[in-house]
Amino acid sequence: MSKQKIVLDGDGVRRALTRIAHEIAERNPRAENLAIVGIHRRGAYLANRLQRQLRELLSAEIPLGDLDIGFYRDDVARRPGAPVLHASHIEFDVTARTVVVVDDVLYTGRTVRAAIEALFDYGRPERVQLAVLADRGHRELPIRPDYVGKNLPTSREERVNVQVRELDGHDAVTIASANGAPTP
Repeated sequence: MSKQKIVLDGDGVRRALTRIAHEIAERNPRAENLAIVGIHRRGAYLANRLQRQLRELLSAEIPLGDLDIGFYRDDVARRPGAPVLHASHIEFDVTARTVVVVDDVLYTGRTVRAAIEALFDYGRPERVQLAVLADRGHRELPIRPDYVGKNLPTSREERVNVQVRELDGHDAVTIASANGAPTP
């Protein structure tokens, strides 16, 4: 088992999500035009938490959805085996809304590109914003997050792992070497 460095513990994840929720509320005071959409898997759980906080902050119902981007990936034909699919749930009209797409880690930008493509199958949002728990850099596409929980300077040889209590029993963000060696 590789040695992992904890960069956000449970309290750190909670604080980061609270800060992101406040930033979203500040930039989007018209709650009736706002919606939150998480990218499967962990982004969907983080989106759910953000949506609950935004309901409180804005005293309004904020539509919540989730996207599976399995067939929208640009590497779907090159990946071994079939993609693991989850159902997408967007049961509201995205047209003319500000949709905040939520993901756990932003890396190359390809996942976000696929999510935006999938989102546009549901309509034409007025604006799309991006919220991520961790931004590790190394972009291959010109995609930049609007809201970031933590910037993590990493090498390509490292792996950022996000654990959420809904799936993993606890919240944490860790960095591990891709080859199993400990990270400094």
